[in-house]
Order: sequence, then structure tokens, then C-alpha cells
Amino acid sequence: MLILKIFRRSEWDAFRAAGETRGAPVDLADGYIHFSTPAQVVETAARWFATESDLVLVAFDPDRLGAELKWEPARNGQLFPHLYRPLRIEEVVWDKSLPLGATGHIFPEGLW
Repeated sequence: MLILKIFRRSEWDAFRAAGETRGAPVDLADGYIHFSTPAQVVETAARWFATESDLVLVAFDPDRLGAELKWEPARNGQLFPHLYRPLRIEEVVWDKSLPLGATGHIFPEGLW
């Protein structure tokens, strides 16, 4: 199973240019990089990015992220993956645009 991170286009561009990131402002404030599983990502997008259209959905292999990846309880007691170190561009498995449609974000086919 892959884990997913939603980036705003400017955050994604900065990550690609720098080769690593400590995440978005919320990640910096919390002290770790937030991810979602495929089962959680629709709710994450609706909750935190409801009106944002220029997003990028990026997939990572949790096995490649090492011991600094922790699965911790968050909303509704679900376990969410949190990374306690910078994320490196070479760890990206794939990236896809995540546009906003009339009824919410349009996720890539085959995600689930």
C-alpha cells in the first residue's frame, strides 16, 4: 500500500526545486509531515483543502521512509502515517494533479 500527501502547487514546486521538504505550514507547526492512506485521502482533501484547486497528489512507499515514519491515532481514532524527518524527492513514487470538480476533488482512477 502506498501512502499519500497532498501538496499545494507552490509547495510541490518548492519541494521539487529543493530536493526535500519539511512539509506545509501545518506540518512545520505539528513537527511532522502528515500523510493519508488511500482510504483516508478523500476526507483529508475535503477537510483541509475543500476550496483549493491547484493541488498535487503524491504517493510514497511507506517501507522506503524508514523508522521515522510512525502510525499514530488522529481523527476518529484512525491511524495516520506521520514522518518525523524531511521528505526527499527521490522517495516519490508518483505524482498526479488533483483538480477540484463541481462535487469535490477528482482523484486519479485506480487509487483504491
